Amino acid sequence: MRIGLLTDGGYPYATGESRLWCDRLVRGLMQHEFDLYALSRSAEQEAQGWVQLPPQVSRVRTAPLWTTGEDVLGGHAPKGLLARLVTGGVGRSYGRRERHRFTTHFTALATSVCAAEATAEAGGGGSTADADTQFTDGLYGLAELAREHGGLPTALRSETAVRVLEAACRAPGTGRIVQAATVPDLLALAAELDRVLRPLSLDWYDEESLGAVDLCHAASGGAAALPGLLAKRFFGVPLLVTEHGVQLRAHYLAAAGTPLGAPVRALLAAFHGRLATEVYRQAALITPGNTHARHWQERCGADRAKLRTVYPGMEAARFAALGESKDEGGPDTLVWVGRIEPSKDLIALLHAFTEVRKAEPDARLRIVGAPAPGAEGATYLEHCRALAAQLFPDEAAHAHAVGDNPVSFEDIGGAEVADLAEAYAAGGIVVLSSVVEGFPISLVEAMFCGRATVSTDVGAVCEVIGGTGLVVPPRNPRALADACITLLRDPERRARLGAAARARALELFTVEQNLAAFRGIYLELISHSPVRREADGAPRPFATPPEAQVLGSWTVPAHTPSWAIEGVCAGARGTADRDV
Repeated sequence: MRIGLLTDGGYPYATGESRLWCDRLVRGLMQHEFDLYALSRSAEQEAQGWVQLPPQVSRVRTAPLWTTGEDVLGGHAPKGLLARLVTGGVGRSYGRRERHRFTTHFTALATSVCAAEATAEAGGGGSTADADTQFTDGLYGLAELAREHGGLPTALRSETAVRVLEAACRAPGTGRIVQAATVPDLLALAAELDRVLRPLSLDWYDEESLGAVDLCHAASGGAAALPGLLAKRFFGVPLLVTEHGVQLRAHYLAAAGTPLGAPVRALLAAFHGRLATEVYRQAALITPGNTHARHWQERCGADRAKLRTVYPGMEAARFAALGESKDEGGPDTLVWVGRIEPSKDLIALLHAFTEVRKAEPDARLRIVGAPAPGAEGATYLEHCRALAAQLFPDEAAHAHAVGDNPVSFEDIGGAEVADLAEAYAAGGIVVLSSVVEGFPISLVEAMFCGRATVSTDVGAVCEVIGGTGLVVPPRNPRALADACITLLRDPERRARLGAAARARALELFTVEQNLAAFRGIYLELISHSPVRREADGAPRPFATPPEAQVLGSWTVPAHTPSWAIEGVCAGARGTADRDV
């Protein structure tokens, strides 16, 4: 079958979210044909190019969700954006009828968003059915207007749009935060809505594009799922949504670090909440990557009957040698592996290690990883280095020896740590100290390696560990230290936990189990979908027939004996004679 894979800030770009998972999915399901519809997050991401794509990817369509910081209407749109919008372009002005349609639909959308914010400010009480209807009417109305006439980006940045937003914010019953919105807030909100709604204006919605696929698979919610919503509305294409980290939660976490005012943040949160509800309502099936994500989806209105947890598949082969060996690593060494950023709370880990050193003077801590991109990651790494130097002055055996710090910061690919497997092989215990976490990839890798783990209780940690490691509260250095000391003093327990962890990881978190799950889901969704028909009324069960994937003449198998070929031909002639 032909799958439309929808991504936002990830595959096929060389950097971004869900890149590895999407690549494994496409390469693993070789019997299907994939069309990629990708939204990019930044100019830097586009400049770094794509990963090498397998032959089953037949088409790639891309569009940016970013701007240079200047007004798009001023001529500073991202390179190539104008060509990727439908006929009419960003600069097209609407006539009287089109302006009336835009005002009606945008008013419905803005009113529903303001009502959602008022409901949230009031504590979540009250019925939202009318507001949900207004949101969907406004969203699909704007999509149909963009498809028929273009020009939606211009309209969303127009004075009319700002006046509609102002009227919605000042309407009776809206919350105090929204009513306090100033003109700069309204202009910023209009710009953000233009960016988020940009997928409505793309030229992806015709019979040769998304109308030609059998199934849309969104690799996340939010903007990535918008094309899937429109494909279902315009062409009846079923929508599958996979979320390893819930987009609405990610928006909440990211909003605090933006320069936007409180009214803009509140209204954008309400918009994303409405969008998530509509995506979950229209999806034929939702596949969260863990129970933590599933709970968020249920809170956003997802039907439990549509939810099916599918863990992200990870490569176990690269850790097989270490996992199957009897190497237990450094018996006195703790290892932390990951991306160095504030959410990983290495500060708490360093303070916990001071307690570990008091109880076990020979203990060492190896922190392996690179800082997160940007100034914040580099600054945080330097802060951690300075704290480690302060807490653990270089130790020397005597006055003429060179001191050695028990805490080391190392990069993967360096002289001491050539690859990930060597990082986990360096210690007998792997530690995770995060205060925020989705699906803990480093824990699964440690489990593949047969390592005992000590983790904080955040995100999907308990679900992943499942009793094969020690779990402590976050932001609690004393508890973290006690758990590490317990395992350092009990090598037999470390070995038992490591073996159990490896068995659990091989059962639940491999690429093979992930591919098997989606192979069955694809067939299940297609089998329950209405038969799509060609223009002449003939049924079209699949865009590409399965036999088209077989090389050569599929009616005559390769290496067939001559007597079998003659029998087949004779039978065919006999049938033809009878038909005549």
